[in-house]
Amino acid sequence: MEQLLGAGVALVTPFKDDLSVDVAALERIVEHCVQGGLDYLVVLGTTAESATLSKIEKQLVVDVVVRANAGRLPLVLGIGGNNTMALVDELKTTDLSEFEAVLSVSPYYNKPTQEGIFRHFKALAEASPKPIILYNVPSRTGSNMLAETTLRLAKEVPNIVAIKEACGDMVQIDKIIKNKPEHFMVISGDDITALPTVLAGGAGVISVLGQGLPSQISKMIHLGLEGDSEDAYKIHHGLSPIMNLIFEEGNPAGIKSVFENLGLAGSSVRLPLVEASVPLKNKIGSFLKSLDTAHV
Repeated sequence: MEQLLGAGVALVTPFKDDLSVDVAALERIVEHCVQGGLDYLVVLGTTAESATLSKIEKQLVVDVVVRANAGRLPLVLGIGGNNTMALVDELKTTDLSEFEAVLSVSPYYNKPTQEGIFRHFKALAEASPKPIILYNVPSRTGSNMLAETTLRLAKEVPNIVAIKEACGDMVQIDKIIKNKPEHFMVISGDDITALPTVLAGGAGVISVLGQGLPSQISKMIHLGLEGDSEDAYKIHHGLSPIMNLIFEEGNPAGIKSVFENLGLAGSSVRLPLVEASVPLKNKIGSFLKSLDTAHV
């Protein structure tokens, strides 16, 4: 899956003030990402506030991104949840012709055992006509998919080709990289651990910040893939404050504040999320201004 090598981003869903989908803003964001040198786009991931979108709105988002992208970058579609049977049906009935792979988050709230997580993803992979990217994000799901489970899926289920790993634990990440099959890709799911993951042998990142600062994140990841850790870490250290700021009050409130500062989209999010506070917006704005002068 060469299409998954490098810097991908989990796109937001921009909203107008009335909280309807802002089609024009989404088109601008896609163009910003393409022109910024990113390698692929993830549509309807959790950063897209997909849990608050209707079925009609989800289809609108897909249609807009596909049209705006116009075949320039590979696309990945988010299809995940905690109802295995419903997801199997969705994978069988969704038109995936425009997508290279499906990103699926580990089941949340139910807190399944490791065996339950394994069987869940095995069922999805067997139903999916496209390759599956696992997504482990314990801080949100309430359970950690252990390295042993990831490796078991990687070795036993052919249609599972990668993991977006957002456990935040480099020991766990290193264990997967060290013991994975050659074809299986380890992709960072955290901006702050993206470069360490790449330098440890990972394939890249599915970033949140990257859609706001695509050229910087793309350059950092590609320098890392080339083994230029010194120059890559210069970018990493320069961006680490904003990597932390955008998650200070939850995702995607922070990255939407970045887009507001860049003039690409508004900062509205849907309840139960709320948009970034004024103090946080001010900190994000100040950082972006300093970034302009520093040329990171």
